[in-house]
Amino acid sequence: MASWKTITRRSFIVLGAAMVGGAAFGAYKVTEVPANPLVPAPGSTPLNPWVIINADGITVIAPRAEMGQGISTTLAALVAEELDVDWSQVRVLHGPPAQAYYNAGFAERMSNEPDYKLSLADNSPNVILAALPKILSLQMTGGSTGAIGGFHQMRLAGAGAREALKAAAAKRLGVLPDTLKTEGGKVIGEKTFTYAELAEEAASLVPEDVALRDPSTWRFVGKSMPRLDMVAKSTGTETFGIDITLPGMKFATVRMNPNRGGAMTSFDPAAALAFPGVDRVIDLDTGIAVVASNTWTAMQAAQLVDIQWGAADYPADTAAMMSRIEAAFATEPNSRLRDDGDVEAELAKGDVIEAEYRIPFLAHASMEPLNATAWVKPDGAVEVWCGNQAPILTRDAIAGALQIDAGKVTLHTPVMGGGFGGRTDPVPAVLAARVAAAMPDTPVKLTYSREEDMTQDFYRPAAIARMSGRLQDGKVTALWGRAAAPSAAQNALARLVGFAPPGPDRGTVEGGFDQPYGLPNYRYDGHLADLTVPLGFWRSVGNSMNAFFLESFIDELAHAAGADPLAFRLELMKDTHAPSATLLETVRDMSGWDSLKRPGFGRGVAFCYSFGTPVAQVLEVQDTPAGIKLTRAWIACDPGLAMDPGIVEAQMTGAMIYGLSAAVQGAITFADQQVVEQNFPDYDALRMHTTPAFEVRILQNNGTFGHIGGAGEPGTPPAAPALANALYDLAGTRARSLPLNQQFSFAL
Repeated sequence: MASWKTITRRSFIVLGAAMVGGAAFGAYKVTEVPANPLVPAPGSTPLNPWVIINADGITVIAPRAEMGQGISTTLAALVAEELDVDWSQVRVLHGPPAQAYYNAGFAERMSNEPDYKLSLADNSPNVILAALPKILSLQMTGGSTGAIGGFHQMRLAGAGAREALKAAAAKRLGVLPDTLKTEGGKVIGEKTFTYAELAEEAASLVPEDVALRDPSTWRFVGKSMPRLDMVAKSTGTETFGIDITLPGMKFATVRMNPNRGGAMTSFDPAAALAFPGVDRVIDLDTGIAVVASNTWTAMQAAQLVDIQWGAADYPADTAAMMSRIEAAFATEPNSRLRDDGDVEAELAKGDVIEAEYRIPFLAHASMEPLNATAWVKPDGAVEVWCGNQAPILTRDAIAGALQIDAGKVTLHTPVMGGGFGGRTDPVPAVLAARVAAAMPDTPVKLTYSREEDMTQDFYRPAAIARMSGRLQDGKVTALWGRAAAPSAAQNALARLVGFAPPGPDRGTVEGGFDQPYGLPNYRYDGHLADLTVPLGFWRSVGNSMNAFFLESFIDELAHAAGADPLAFRLELMKDTHAPSATLLETVRDMSGWDSLKRPGFGRGVAFCYSFGTPVAQVLEVQDTPAGIKLTRAWIACDPGLAMDPGIVEAQMTGAMIYGLSAAVQGAITFADQQVVEQNFPDYDALRMHTTPAFEVRILQNNGTFGHIGGAGEPGTPPAAPALANALYDLAGTRARSLPLNQQFSFAL
């Protein structure tokens, strides 16, 4: 028996980052207050890094990237709750790269334990792990941690500002602050002051300690608030990164080596330079940038550049890559984070049920293509506008590429038209900065073509799983899951921070080993494939693939046992995690599970506990003359404290659509080392008429008060198995590979 390592990918990411950053672990680092990075504008006063007061109200710095998930509204509500202002007085900005904006939520992602066990544990976090995001200046949006990390941080920011304003008023009135109250953006006592009247004086009165409001008094948190970005996005006036316009701006696009990682051996720019409107063709080592008078001209001209590409170091096509992944089963497992009972002894009793599943590479396919605007000033400083999920990492990457001090980089983070993990990489910002450096004092907006966006993505890995199980008297006595895939974490971190993490790779097994199924013999292994296709963090990461493997196989076991698939799952988890069992009962009742069984229709159920939130989904499909339709979907989730139920519901719905889109027709394939799919006709999503009707129910039974699960990702993992299981119910054909349109005819 091998000696299994105990450091997970999650913890190593943080510890590794500490080594890279040279962070010193000391008490002073834990307790010191990060500097306020805000520079006062005329008429505005920052009371702390998160609250700015001016005559019109308050501006909240919500330092998590707004990609459509509504995090800026939720974080602003936490501040407004404590600061005691009306919702109409609140505006929100992202803020600059700064340690003050570290994401404390990543501490929730550093445990070796399954999330469902953590929700049952005492709320006494490991102080070292809790401090690491701050020590490491981990200013990132990801892992469904935005609201988790902001819950205390933003409330303290609002409460601190409130008490500072009260102290300023008390000083003027010669009374104690406790004799004053706040309401609607005013401090009320013998005399009433607006916050704007007190702000400048309050800025120097930082309270040492503040009391947070009792949840029973909350006006905003726990309620569905009007989203702060709703009007701008509804009227088309929101400024996304791609909308940035500056005086004298030039426009650029790129063509990078489609053999990812390969060199550019030569290029001839003559034809492009002869194209009207083209200014420059710039050598970027592994590709070129064309600068022109407008983006369309740049994109047309880029195709005229005669380029000789070097080869990549991965196999030529998808079939050869899957063979490489399959070969990983012959290697020792990289991870075995669950090994209950004696799986091998139980399976040796015979009558083993086995199945193999396969999934393809996937792209992020955000609606807003990758873009960045950069401006290198005469003094060598650079200003960059780029939608990104990691401001400090992006800023430092720009500085490194231009070989300047990070202090000379000003990075703006506009709202994004989707991210899904794909905007963690700083590549667009770095390329824009390099192009701008070749054209000093000229702002340059670099925009990827849709084709370049899709073929230069960092993909969700393809994977294969081999599942084995045994039944006795209608009950599962053993389950052994083995997943093989190249590691997205090792691949991405080697690229982002310069090293590949050792130790068990949680991303290869999450969604498989960590589910609340009370099986007596339960093992889940991860095998890492040696494959260098560029990979990244796709929405819900490893949960998206392992939920398909595990939930499809659980369904197979249920049918083999002659059991109802939903009741079969309920029996497996009722004694291990009551909130998850309640979810299954809820989605059963919501959907009228028993009534869904009728000729011409199929029903499927799936479950996954990920990012602190269990989600159960039921999907109904119908066989029609036009093909199979996805008719209705029911989602039950339990994030614990739901800070904004409207946003949670939207996230659950959007995440399931994202997962269903990939399940039905998502696949990135390779031929001659290059990605075949170029645009949405090759890599489509569900459309309005092909999307099922949704009903969502949000429960709050998970953990004690204060447990907050993620919302952005947990709705994705159950989608594919719910659909595959519904198709089996409809057609009697088991889907063991994705996308499903290779096996079924859908009404699209």
